[in-house]
Amino acid sequence: MKPRVMSLVLFTCMVGLLIAPYSVDLKTSLISLLAVAIGSGAAGALNMWYESDVDALMSRTCLRPIPTGKVKRNQALYFGIILSIISVAMLYYSANTISAILLASTIGFYFFIYTIWLKRKTPQNIVIGGAAGALPPVIGWTIATGTITIEPIIQLRYQCYQLLLEQKLQKRIYWFTHLLCFQL
Repeated sequence: MKPRVMSLVLFTCMVGLLIAPYSVDLKTSLISLLAVAIGSGAAGALNMWYESDVDALMSRTCLRPIPTGKVKRNQALYFGIILSIISVAMLYYSANTISAILLASTIGFYFFIYTIWLKRKTPQNIVIGGAAGALPPVIGWTIATGTITIEPIIQLRYQCYQLLLEQKLQKRIYWFTHLLCFQL
């Protein structure tokens, strides 16, 4: 599991929960946030299972549990699948169907679209895959309201737009530094 990613997911989900026009009791909030945290961990475990060959080669990821041999690949796969099921079921029972569907969609999008399909094929993976990271505030909103309204959709579009701008800025910085180095 990826603790920094999980903390960001939890924070943004909590923001969605807090800005919603309805309040949720503490017990429901805590169980729902725990379900989202478990779902985030599940997506991370599935990602590390799939990426274990590359993780072993990169200095940033070589100390993860699979490359170091602390966890076997199959264990990580089963762990990720079981956590996915538990997290979606927890959210379904603690909050509502829409939130559970959104959590399942987020896990699926992160694993199938970002990890398997995009990550090794295109530098645009961060922009497109960032949609999975933009969904937790929507999940927080739906935990409180039980519906998807225009407000969380605007927030989702804004976050995706910010990711796109960040990607364009990174490209401009990249080309600027290359031009600068070429002229020196």
